[in-house]
Amino acid sequence: MALIKRLEKQIEKIEKRIQKNEEKIRELKSKYDAKKISRAEFNIKKQKYEAMIHGLNARIRILKGGIAREKRKEEEKKEKEEEK
Repeated sequence: MALIKRLEKQIEKIEKRIQKNEEKIRELKSKYDAKKISRAEFNIKKQKYEAMIHGLNARIRILKGGIAREKRKEEEKKEKEEEK
């Protein structure tokens, strides 16, 4: 159970990082709309943040798979104890 809680905390931290990156993209968009940065600069920086978000989403999927695996192990343990 402790492992599941740790994994859930990690997921929460990653989700916060994703939100921060999305906020940075919104800030870039506002700078671009205000003509403070060029379109090329906007696209380059936006791609960087989108790549980070994509990687973090992949990490979340992996952690959710670990949670599912641990829950399955706990259920199997309970079933074995019930059989005995």
